[in-house]
Amino acid sequence: MALKRAFDLVAAAFGLLLLAPVVAVCALLIRLTSKGPVIFRQTRVGKDERPFTCYKLRTMLTETAHVPTHQMAAAAVTPIGRHLRRLKLDELPQLWNVLKGEMSFVGPRPCLPTQVELILARRRLGLAGLLPGITGISQVAGIDMSDPERLALSDARYLEAMSFAADVSLIWQAVAGAGRGDRVRA
Repeated sequence: MALKRAFDLVAAAFGLLLLAPVVAVCALLIRLTSKGPVIFRQTRVGKDERPFTCYKLRTMLTETAHVPTHQMAAAAVTPIGRHLRRLKLDELPQLWNVLKGEMSFVGPRPCLPTQVELILARRRLGLAGLLPGITGISQVAGIDMSDPERLALSDARYLEAMSFAADVSLIWQAVAGAGRGDRVRA
């Protein structure tokens, strides 16, 4: 765990510095194409089921309800948001969450406090004590949050095989484009 946290700290700090120009360009595009804040803040469930504020680049219209992504209509996504989500650039501000120790690069994706079925399944499988991740085994496999039990079971496989090498592999797969992330409904 110490190696995982050290990697998270160094990689998040380096990533924030290196990717700052990319975030700036994305922020400008968001600002030019839709009204509202550039950064989207949302309460999510973290380690030991403690709430934290998760940061992302805003890809949705400002009046969009705070519901799980798979329950949103595709019309809620801004035109630039479609591209940011497809390229996973909307996730870059979560490097700040990693730096603060609220998230890790790899772990179960943080859910909303209203996703009680998923929270209970993760608790039952011993996952509540893990830091949530920007990516994880379920995301790389293309499993979204629409099936809480299947998602929790997949995340439990990560807990069983958790290692630094597995994390590096999952990060590489995510960067290479594996997984689809949570999709909005058509």
